[in-house]
Amino acid sequence: MSLRPAAGLWIALVSAATFGVSGPFAKSLLEIGWSPGAAVGLRIGGAAVVLLVPVLIALRGRWSTLRGNALTIAIYGTTAIALCQLFYFNAVQRMSVGVSLLLEYLAPVLLVGFLWLRSRTAPHALTIIGSVTAILGLLLVLDLAGDARLDPVGVLFGLAAAVCLVVFFLMSARVDESLPPIVMAGGGMVVAAGTILVLGLTNIMPFRFVFSDVRLAGGTYSWIVPVAVLVLVATVAAYVTGILAAQRLGSKVASFVALTEVMFAVLAAWLILGELPGPVQLLGGLLIVAGVVCVRVDELRSAPDGGLEAALDQPSSVEPIPRP
Repeated sequence: MSLRPAAGLWIALVSAATFGVSGPFAKSLLEIGWSPGAAVGLRIGGAAVVLLVPVLIALRGRWSTLRGNALTIAIYGTTAIALCQLFYFNAVQRMSVGVSLLLEYLAPVLLVGFLWLRSRTAPHALTIIGSVTAILGLLLVLDLAGDARLDPVGVLFGLAAAVCLVVFFLMSARVDESLPPIVMAGGGMVVAAGTILVLGLTNIMPFRFVFSDVRLAGGTYSWIVPVAVLVLVATVAAYVTGILAAQRLGSKVASFVALTEVMFAVLAAWLILGELPGPVQLLGGLLIVAGVVCVRVDELRSAPDGGLEAALDQPSSVEPIPRP
């Protein structure tokens, strides 16, 4: 392996790990009384401010490209960033971080169903096997026959986050290759921050801040600690390293490495919050990840030059924006 792909692999793992800690640190704020809207608003708003300067630098001489992609950025920021994070944090408020993220990661399976309905062409056998495996994993994650009962509203929020992640995949496949990824990410953050602000001011998703200490890894810390981690680590660093990883590995390999986010999120939730899904739910999580891997493998095998872009009949050489 050359130095460039080797470095890209490590950067992709760092990206997955930094994305994975968002749930546990956000939940520490939710547990002291923060509302999901407040946690998402600070995370996105802070990231938008930090990314503002790099975005302005990248836009020098490209303002016409920004105007031409305004609708794409608006949909991406509203749905793929703002609503996706808002639904995920609402799910985390009601369920464990691991279960919430596993529900969100059903997005590739939902995307298979969407493309199947749109094209009226059945997917390959490996994709069908992967989808069925993931659905079986979902049933185990929900643990319907077990003693523990999941919050049905939390499950709906987790699935809603998965739908928003489908929109993220679709928008990434259609992005103009002349638009720098950092502009797509930063512009999306600005739009998302505005969306959350409107939802908060209209009391649809109210803002509730509690400025007291939080419990992290058995210790007591200021509320500033999880806020700083959410903004600087779980958003800014996660997006920047995701972009760098995609540039070095390519979109296909980077998308596989991104699956390790589930593992990092479960590990972080265990170390930071002391929560861990039960054995049946962990088995279900493995099945979901295995099913998604099957879908991704079949995608690469059947469309080696385009992946998802080819499946959508939208050829594009641009690397995808990191997931929300």
